[in-house]
Amino acid sequence: MLSSFSPLRTADIIEDRPKEGYRCVMTEAPGPHNQFHLDQVRLILDSYRHWTGKDLLSFSVAESESLGEMVFIAPIALVSHGTEDDPIFNYANRMALEAFGYPWAEWTRLPSRFSAEAPNREARQKLLDTVRERGFSAGYQGIRIGKNGRFEIRAAKVWNLLDSAGHSRGQAACFSDWHRIHSPI
Repeated sequence: MLSSFSPLRTADIIEDRPKEGYRCVMTEAPGPHNQFHLDQVRLILDSYRHWTGKDLLSFSVAESESLGEMVFIAPIALVSHGTEDDPIFNYANRMALEAFGYPWAEWTRLPSRFSAEAPNREARQKLLDTVRERGFSAGYQGIRIGKNGRFEIRAAKVWNLLDSAGHSRGQAACFSDWHRIHSPI
């Protein structure tokens, strides 16, 4: 799946439009040239620590620039989206891209609601609304849809992303327990 990545040459852009919400547009796939989107990774990790008092991942990083790469290759699926009216995914690490089956360029244009099939979107939205109110939720289980088919996630965690000023910058989710659902032929 990773072989389908073709980093674009457009520079990363941060947009803040109050009417439409916050959107962090990262057009280039994570890599050494952009420190594996270190700023977004820090936002995700710092927000997780804010809500739980714990670190999401336990590893030591010799240099802070290595943090982005360590999270990108971590053995969990990690995603985030912005605060647009119809939030768009703005980050996924390698495991998440493999689970959902999308290359980076498509992933970062995908409304996050499309990660669930139409019949499951209401339950997904209820979860996101609960997280928006409470800040964090753990233990979520559900069916997700990717480019390559359906899969079930278990023990997922979802949390709000907050910048250093306390402004909402979207939501993030992670899971490590997932399996493909093979439909009968």
